[in-house]
Amino acid sequence: MKLKLLVFVLAAIVLAGCGLFNRSSKKQTSRTTGWTYNDPETGNIPYISGYTQEAGPGLVFIEGGTFTMGRVEEDVMSKWDNTPRRITVASFYMDETEVSNQDYREFIYWLSRVYPNDRAKINAALPDTLQWREALAYNEPYIQNYFRHPAYSDYPVVGVSWAQADAYCSWRTDRVNEQILISKGILAHDLGQQGENVFTTDTYLAGMYQGTSGRRPQDDGRPVRWEDGILLPKYRLPTEAEWEYAALGLIGNTEGELLTDRKMYPWNGSHLRIDSRKNKGRMQTNFTRGRGDLMGIAGALNDNADIAAPVKSYLPNDFGLYCMSGNVNEWVYDVYRPLSFRDVAEFQPVRGNVFTVPRRNENGEFIRNQYGEMLFDTIADYRNFQDGDPNSQLIEGNNWLDVQNNRTEDMYIQDERQGFFSSLIGDDVRVYKGGSWKDRPYWLTPGSRRYLQENKSQNDLGFRCAMTRVGSPGGF
Repeated sequence: MKLKLLVFVLAAIVLAGCGLFNRSSKKQTSRTTGWTYNDPETGNIPYISGYTQEAGPGLVFIEGGTFTMGRVEEDVMSKWDNTPRRITVASFYMDETEVSNQDYREFIYWLSRVYPNDRAKINAALPDTLQWREALAYNEPYIQNYFRHPAYSDYPVVGVSWAQADAYCSWRTDRVNEQILISKGILAHDLGQQGENVFTTDTYLAGMYQGTSGRRPQDDGRPVRWEDGILLPKYRLPTEAEWEYAALGLIGNTEGELLTDRKMYPWNGSHLRIDSRKNKGRMQTNFTRGRGDLMGIAGALNDNADIAAPVKSYLPNDFGLYCMSGNVNEWVYDVYRPLSFRDVAEFQPVRGNVFTVPRRNENGEFIRNQYGEMLFDTIADYRNFQDGDPNSQLIEGNNWLDVQNNRTEDMYIQDERQGFFSSLIGDDVRVYKGGSWKDRPYWLTPGSRRYLQENKSQNDLGFRCAMTRVGSPGGF
């Protein structure tokens, strides 16, 4: 009896391996028409059930939720631009670390290989190493060494503008998706890419990229479509809300839906030193402790860094993210505006939406530039949403209320004449957060915020990338 049972079990295992008892091998049919999905006989109607997004290279999953966004300390600057408010952030992915010099050098190397004779394009992407110069400091060695010397390969890249960081995100998207297609045998490495024939995710999906084929996909040999779920969403700069939510890492401070402890920093407590027995007294991050004290005394360097530190220095927060406080400041996506309860969405708040559509020629075909990038036309620009109406003005001018349809420049006065007032706020001014190696503790809180023109850079300002999570926030 036992022998018969054993034979039956073995036979069942063999049959299951052949797919006879394996329901996943059964072709799925439409509940609407009864037609079979993914079947050449019915035209390969695409359908993927149970899709789960994989994190892109370097990314960590950040499960979304609700939190109180805004300042947690006294507003010592008296700006009233960061009033606490409850919002909800969708799940997303974020770089485990700040983008390092090595990461960014890979971008420059690719540009130099693909566009060897286009010095203007290469130079436009290079960090501004002259940001290290200071009238009364000997920082000249950093101009040559910090970005290029291998000693600083794992240090965060600095001297990059918001525009350069945004361009890096686009480039990274294309290289990651190109590698996915190569790994699946759909494309082969094409080191001869140049001019218009350069792989971008947009042009590939639009059927405009003529690459080197690998083996054909297992279905009908067609190009990959977005509906196949093979390509990843874009790498991009995180929104201010996403960055602040990820930096706080409140996932370790909850019991069910109850928040047990709020945070001032990415770690628990209001102190800047580690209280565990192993590392007791060591600094939690890299910052300036006081006037002239950037790292402590020889033999007892409190944060072991004079300027920035390697991107995996110090302890990560509860999301597994490194240096979300201190080390270098980080660009975020948002255009800077003084915030209030009136001009922020409760879900996925952001300031800076610019809606575009692909540009087409007279024949309806997509247009791309000399670098193979698709061109887009702006159909709506919400960077200055409600900034020109009388109810949201900050500065009154002569007869300002009598003017209809005012622009951002009318609200935030821009006047370059000598002795006249000019606001620093405009449509090209972006937010940065996190504090840096040369900042005091006040700027280390995730709720603090500063701003800079998107084409400017600093020697303590870098960035990290994020990616949208598609589908459910945590899986079912």
